[in-house]
Amino acid sequence: MKIKFLGTGTSHGVPVVGCLCPTCSSTDPRNKRYRSSIWVSKPGSSIVVDTSAEFRLRCLEYSIKRIDAILLTHAHADHIAGLDDIRIYNDTQSMDIPLFCDASTARDIKQRYSYFFEKTQEGGGKPRVIIGEITHFRDFKAAGFDITPVPLKHGELTITGFIIDKSFAYLTDCSEIPEETYARLKGLDTVVLDALRLTPHPTHFSLEQAVEAADRIGAGKTYFTHIAHAIEHEKIEAGLPAGMKIAYDGLEILLK
Repeated sequence: MKIKFLGTGTSHGVPVVGCLCPTCSSTDPRNKRYRSSIWVSKPGSSIVVDTSAEFRLRCLEYSIKRIDAILLTHAHADHIAGLDDIRIYNDTQSMDIPLFCDASTARDIKQRYSYFFEKTQEGGGKPRVIIGEITHFRDFKAAGFDITPVPLKHGELTITGFIIDKSFAYLTDCSEIPEETYARLKGLDTVVLDALRLTPHPTHFSLEQAVEAADRIGAGKTYFTHIAHAIEHEKIEAGLPAGMKIAYDGLEILLK
């Protein structure tokens, strides 16, 4: 199984418009961050978790030729703004694409993208999705992957993290991990965790909180994502504990 980071940035992306801070001015490509999402693939299967505003650009850059399913963590704009761009995959694959999300996210998708589901003039075509509403802790299959959806707290909201093939977990946009979710995260090879910035935030882990959560989970490797410009890659990664790294756009992780 291969995980490729399509984006590792927060909702503003990095560089931030108009900002001249050291991270935004950096020439290190690891400090250039599109909005957060990942591509997970193995022979014969290809899925994405979230479709950020830069989704089409990443599909071109990383030559994503097929998408068999989409998983959505929640319906904030930085995680769903690129959803319309799946149209070309409907055409080239001659299929509707399964989209898995919890009930509240499904409701938001049907409201914000109502034209997906209504008879309207199509012009260049409309995305065709089949929404599969998921329930936290109830396993399901998506394009040959075994998926366990788990609840996370994103401020006052409950959103979804995903455990994939019992070895990898993607836990973005979290400010708290419920106890019952921690119980499901034991024994994983690799975990990706939200780590927004160095100082506390009401709806995201700070880096310190993310490190504490990573210690408790105890995965073989942990990567931090959904990163704001307060975190400069090389400097901050140098101070992390063993087994923990700052993810960056384009990073690939290979798992058995």
